[in-house]
Formats: sequence, structure tokens, C-alpha cells
Amino acid sequence: MAEALSLPSARPAQVRHLVIVLGDQLDLQSSAFHGFDAAQDVVWMAEVAEESTHVWSAKQRIAVFLSAMRHFAQTLRALGLPLDYTRLETPGNAGTLALELGEAIARLQPRALVMSAPGDWRVLQSLRTVAKEHALDLDLRDDTHFLSTVREFAVHAQGRKQLRLEYWYRELRRKHNILMDGKDPVGGQWNFDADNREAFGKAGPQNVPPPSRFAPDGITQAVLALVETRFANHPGSLHSFAWPVTRPQALVALQTFIEQRLPLFGKYEDAMWAGEAWLYHSHLSCALNLKLLNPREVVQAAVDAYSKGDAPLAAVEGFVRQILGWREFVRGIYWLHMPDYLERNALNAQAALPGWYWTGQTDMACLKDAITQTLEHGYAHHIQRLMVTGLYALLLGVKPQAVHAWYLSVYVDAVEWVELPNTLGMGQFGDGGLMASKPYVASGKYIQRMSNHCATCKYDPAQSTGPRACPFTTLYWDFLMRHESLLKQNPRMAMQLKNLGRLDASARESIAAQATAHRNSQL
Repeated sequence: MAEALSLPSARPAQVRHLVIVLGDQLDLQSSAFHGFDAAQDVVWMAEVAEESTHVWSAKQRIAVFLSAMRHFAQTLRALGLPLDYTRLETPGNAGTLALELGEAIARLQPRALVMSAPGDWRVLQSLRTVAKEHALDLDLRDDTHFLSTVREFAVHAQGRKQLRLEYWYRELRRKHNILMDGKDPVGGQWNFDADNREAFGKAGPQNVPPPSRFAPDGITQAVLALVETRFANHPGSLHSFAWPVTRPQALVALQTFIEQRLPLFGKYEDAMWAGEAWLYHSHLSCALNLKLLNPREVVQAAVDAYSKGDAPLAAVEGFVRQILGWREFVRGIYWLHMPDYLERNALNAQAALPGWYWTGQTDMACLKDAITQTLEHGYAHHIQRLMVTGLYALLLGVKPQAVHAWYLSVYVDAVEWVELPNTLGMGQFGDGGLMASKPYVASGKYIQRMSNHCATCKYDPAQSTGPRACPFTTLYWDFLMRHESLLKQNPRMAMQLKNLGRLDASARESIAAQATAHRNSQL
């Protein structure tokens, strides 16, 4: 089955357009295919080592891209579209998109290149360079997978002192008439966050529906074997690999979420529980970012569930805000501010990322659980990312570029346009408040409130000094002290700084000493 990918396709004698399809553009409705003529055009796809090694990609992430690409290639061939496809193990594979595209241009002699705009700045610059070197026009088309364009976001941003998700989200809700009652939001309010912050309580989650998982077929099994051999020293495990890698599988995952987990998604979207990786989350971000699902159909499915009375408004609005709000917002931020955005470090954080982020071998229970789960499945939900792994790195003072590289490496849904602003901006406050209105910092008490991790941990979130002091709590107060003058300029930090003001000089000195000792023990 996998071998069929290497068979030659019938190709036009004279190639008009070489249509470039990247590993995260697996959509038959893509703008790249508009006007495609099988008598004149050829689709070009290539698996290259660089896309797995420019960051030390985890095995699950590598496998999901390769398997989804090979399945999409199979679909193209079944439709009779001429396809030029290079596999990772193809003899002579040059290892980079630029070199492979250059070789294909020399061999096929197309008159022009066509593609939907890529999501990665690095890739776009590389492919533009190839087109220029070969004196070919590159027809770069809007990615119609999104509900907005980067130009629309630039217009929205023009003249604003601050960019905030809420205003962009409302603009898109109005424009696309999503959860609207005339000019007003359904339910009389735009945001139901206050209803979506519950913890599970002492009994923990009950009768959580299983996630949608898909047994590897022949193509995927061949990919898993290839990854285990070719990327043997990369982090993570493939034993549990069962992600949707085709559009039919992605549609099943969407339907299952809507029917089984959406009703309680909002209520428990911020909750955590040891050993429970999946809970009530959708697990659809990977399929969305590969373009196996369109955000329009995902949003519509959630809205339809509300209209039928199958899911409460708070859950549906919270989910819609993730897709229509955050997803579109972070993409706008990325393309508005790249490439300089990647180098931002507003807090001048310079520490290295602790080595146990690649193994999960730490005695902090919440971090051990989140990282072990991440390496096992290539997945963690947004609170585990923001308020466990991300929060610890922020409080420790890790250089945001190192945190970014880790997130881009380990998660199956990580594509730079969405991962970078969420990590460097939202998680690490590296952009100084461009993405988020304040640093998302909290003590260990937050993790205790939203999970059961602290019940089995050797550390006490109520203590900031001493042998049982929770590192999150120690580092939280230390963070506020180290950045106090900067944070005083932010009105949203007033309450936290007021609490900091209650610490006397002796307490501050003890916390700073404990923080230094902990930092030295981890780096």
C-alpha cells in the first residue's frame, strides 16, 4: 500500500504550473488547486529531513505529518491528479524543501509555481528564494482555510495601541454571523469564561468518553517503522500513535467530540487530573492544522449542537472562541510581526530549558504528568501548556526561544504560525504584552485548585520557603520581585503586587535565596 506512493504518475509533456503542497496543507479545497488542470499541471510534495530536524522534533510529530502526507498523496493519485512525490527514503533525497523543489523544477521545467500561502515564515522565504533563482513566478494565494486574511488583521491592527483577542473575536463573530442575535451576541454576552473554570472536585472526572483514536493502517505502520529507524534518537514514543491522518478520520473525530464531549467541554476546559490526558477536550487542533478539517465546519458543528439543545451556550461559545478567536488572532500576530517576533525577549530571560523537559524525570508531580503525557502522545491541553509547562519556564526565567523550540518539537499540532505566538507571547510574555495583557503567572495554589497533582506531590503549594516549598510558589514570588518595577506599569498586576507588598524584607530575602537554590539545582 505504501509502495504505491512511489509509483510514477502520468505527467503533462509541458508543465504549466507546479502546484506546491506542504505537509500542513492537506486540503483538496485549497486555493492552490483553484484552476488546476490535470492536462497541464503537476502537484509537488516532498518529505525532507530538514522539517524534522530544524527543531529536534518528537517522533509522534514527525509521524503524524509523514502519515498524513502519504495518505493525501494516495487521495490525489486516486483522483487522477499528476503528482511528483518524494519520500524521505527516496534515493538522492536532498534533505530540504528548497533543494528538492529546485531539483523538481530542473526536471519538470514548469512555467510557474503555485501554492497556498505557507504558515511558516522560514518556509516562505526559502521557497521564494528558489523561485527567484529559477526566474519563475510564484503565485502565492490566500490560505482560504482561515476565516480571515492576514491583510484584514493588519487593517484591524492599524492605529491600535494594543491588540486584544476580544475585539478581533467580536469583529469576526459579526462578520460571519456566528452565535449572533441580530447585532447582539446570543445570550446577551460575548464571553462565557466565568462559567468555564470549574475543577473536578475530590471525586475527579467521572465517565469521561474515550478519545477518537485510529489504528494505524499499512501506510501509517510503514511511517512508524521509518521514524523509529531514521529518528531513533529523537524524543517521545510511538507506541500509542493513533491520530487521525485522513479527512474521513478527522470527520469522525469531529463528530465524536461534538456528540460526546462538547457538552462538558466548557465547564471543565481548565481542569486537570493526573493520568487523564484527554478529558473533555476536542483533540482536533492537529487535524485542523494539517488542514484535514476546515474551521468553518468545526465552528458550524458546535453552533448546530447549541441550536439543537445538545450543548450549552457556555461550552459552545468557549469552543468557538478557541477556533474563531485565538486561532485567527495568533495567525494575525505572527504574520504582522515576523520575522522580528521570533527574537523578542521582553523580560530578558536567559536560562536554559531544564533537560528533564525531554524526559519527564522530575519530582514535581504536575510537570512530571504533563511532560510524560506529552512525550507519550504528542499532546497536552491548553492549561497544561500555559499553566504548568509554560508557567514553570516563565517563572524559572528560561529564554523564550528555547521554550518555543521545545513546544514546536513535541506537539503534533505544532506549526510555527500558531505555536510561536502562543508560546513566546501568551506563555512567556516574551513580546512584552503584544499577545497577552499581562504575564500569566500564578503560584502552586492555582495548580492545586485546578487539579489533584498536589495531593501526591512532595511539595506544598502553600509554602514558599523550606524543604517542602513548592517551586511554583517560590518562583512566583521571586518572579514578582525580579520584575516588580516593570509590572507596576501594568494595572492588571495590581492585586498580585499588592500581595507582594505584604512581604517584609526578611521574607523577600528568604524567597530569593530559595529561588536561586532551586534554579541552580535545575539548570
